[in-house]
Amino acid sequence: MTKQLKLPEKMLSSRRLLRRVLIKIAIYAALILISYQFIYPILRMIVLSMMSDRDIMNPAVTWIPSNFTFNNLRVALNTLDLQKTLVGSMWFSVLLAVSQTLVSSLTGYAFARYEFPGKRIWFVMVLMSFVIPTPVVVIPRIMMFTGIQESVEGLQLIGTWIPQTVMAILGQGIYSAVLILICYNFFRMIPRSLDEAASIDGANSFQVFLHVILRLSISTVLVVFLFSFVWNWNESYLTNTFLRGSVPLLPNRLAMFDSLFASYAQGTGTNADPEFRINEAYKMSGTLIAILPLLIMYLFVQRQFIKGIENAGITGE
Repeated sequence: MTKQLKLPEKMLSSRRLLRRVLIKIAIYAALILISYQFIYPILRMIVLSMMSDRDIMNPAVTWIPSNFTFNNLRVALNTLDLQKTLVGSMWFSVLLAVSQTLVSSLTGYAFARYEFPGKRIWFVMVLMSFVIPTPVVVIPRIMMFTGIQESVEGLQLIGTWIPQTVMAILGQGIYSAVLILICYNFFRMIPRSLDEAASIDGANSFQVFLHVILRLSISTVLVVFLFSFVWNWNESYLTNTFLRGSVPLLPNRLAMFDSLFASYAQGTGTNADPEFRINEAYKMSGTLIAILPLLIMYLFVQRQFIKGIENAGITGE
């Protein structure tokens, strides 16, 4: 009897194991198909940047170039003037990202921990700042900074980095409302008993925020910083409106790649060469160079980034 009972149990366990394996295979297959939709443009960009002119014109060459070349990247580096534009984009994006991260953390902490008159109204105003389209408020902001500039002799605001930095500090940067909500949702998860314990030990509100809240929210703060950095890196509308080319930025130079490529060809004297014409290989090389700093940064912080995304999506204590 025992042998007859063990056989069905083994068959049942093997069926369960087979079912689990099939489910995992289906899940991984779905994830691979979904991820391919995101990875495909990057892979295609890398392949095109390595192709020669003949490979671009050859319909038989799709993924594997017949002649690998790094000349496209070299030309794109010189066209984008990477030495200047990379430094300008880095310090400008870091400045705005640090300002937005600090303000979003403080604002989210205030909404999550304190009760004050008009709290709901201010919270609705934060949400409205995200709903209202940016072009609607650009003209009033230009008028405001222009008026300040004209009222103070010798003060130059438009055409500098000051307006966007001031807006970031005042909580009006790129998608600042989203960053505030991320901090607000995560800070609500932290038990208030930790705040009370720190207060009993003699810590004031700022010390509680600095030594308790921020130390428990490093991954979330990192997510806020990365979001702000990427958004400010890729933003062009407000940057062109207020900065007006005073700081050399890599994305702005990439947007003018066609005209800059023609100027580079004339400067090097290769514009008469029939093979030296702008094509997809040069454009993809420039695009790859423009997004490469973001990819490298993500590779170094991907674990903390994913952890912060998971934490930011949970609300309540």
